[in-house]
Amino acid sequence: MTQAPARPRTVRRRHDREIVALAVPAFGALVAEPLFVLADSAIVGHLGTAQLAGLGIASALLTTAVSVFVFLAYATTAGVSRRVGAGDLQAAIRQGMDGIWLALLLGAAVIAVVLPTAPSLVELFGASDTAAPYAITYLRISSLGIPAMLIVLAATGVLRGLQNTRTPLYVAVGGFIANALLNVLLVYGAGLGIAGSAWGTVIAQYGMAAVYLWVVVRGALRHGASLRPDRAGIRASAQAGAPLLVRTLSLRAILMIATAVAARLGDADIAAHQIILSLWSLMAFALDAIAIAGQAIIGRYLGAGDAQGAREACRRMVEWGVAVGVVLGLLVVLSRPAFLPLFTGDSAVKDAALPALVIVAVAQPICGVVYVLDGVLMGAGDGPYLAWAMLLTLAVFTPAALLVPAIGGGLTVLWAAMTLMMTMRLVTLWLRTRSGRWIVTGATR
Repeated sequence: MTQAPARPRTVRRRHDREIVALAVPAFGALVAEPLFVLADSAIVGHLGTAQLAGLGIASALLTTAVSVFVFLAYATTAGVSRRVGAGDLQAAIRQGMDGIWLALLLGAAVIAVVLPTAPSLVELFGASDTAAPYAITYLRISSLGIPAMLIVLAATGVLRGLQNTRTPLYVAVGGFIANALLNVLLVYGAGLGIAGSAWGTVIAQYGMAAVYLWVVVRGALRHGASLRPDRAGIRASAQAGAPLLVRTLSLRAILMIATAVAARLGDADIAAHQIILSLWSLMAFALDAIAIAGQAIIGRYLGAGDAQGAREACRRMVEWGVAVGVVLGLLVVLSRPAFLPLFTGDSAVKDAALPALVIVAVAQPICGVVYVLDGVLMGAGDGPYLAWAMLLTLAVFTPAALLVPAIGGGLTVLWAAMTLMMTMRLVTLWLRTRSGRWIVTGATR
């Protein structure tokens, strides 16, 4: 009898080790990615205000274009991890190669769209006459790097599926350093201005893609996996990613609606909203790292036919999500007085942000569970349910957000609507998890 409690503790410790081993490097890689834009902004900012404004517009367009295809990482992680759990590394890497070929095709399609439409896209964002030429230049050159970034997404999914999040961390850090050095050399050393910044980023992106391809190809050769494009495999990757694309577009729509509503509330509110959104995104990296671990771990358990192990891992990751959410919420509350002055000295902006940040803090444990369950269902390959759940969430959030200006309460009420959105996501994800319908074992779903 005295030995009975030992097994649950042992199981929890095993899951903890797996979560930490995957989540910590994943968090580092996630944080390193936004540093690309930060480095570009710091370097281009010294060229002039018009150049920086142009960079801001082009970067927003490029970030949107790449983030829409994040399903390349998510779907590939789920598929590869299942094959790993089933013990078929050759098929796992073969499936990863299908995702990489799909990324290459999508990247070429994006270039074909962006190059001729760059002036129209920049105009759509309301660029000034002085900023527009710089935005067009940066957008056209940097769009050439989109295939590389999509390859990076797909290859990252391959390595995550193989339970390897350290290599993406090393590549992300190396890419950031290379990007910063190339920007300085080309912008100032070669005197290319904003075009030099764009070329530096493109070169760094292709360097990252080359490293990923070297790692994946080496694994393919070791396990006898074919490197040639397979039409059926590419089609299957696209079909697996399509529901996640719907999910991502719905989430992007929610964020755009929230920003549009904040803009209608006044200058102080939209400024405070952007500050809060930046903090929200930073905290999301920590929670998303656990979700990434969830994708890899759950896929592996289900591929191995271990439904009970998948349930136990899910339960432990939910506990992690709640704990990290509570810690983040407390940090938000405690750091408010020190955090806001870093971004603004305007008392009106601070007054708008302070009560809204309390809502954000309270929501973090909810966010923690949402991110974890999102990762669990992605790892299970339950993309269609995630798509429908997010569409339902969008349908609930949209009228609630649009009513904010009429209701009053400003930014605090808007972020209460954002919390309603996360609560809706929690309900839909929790119901699916409790139903057990996501638990489909085997090498393929």
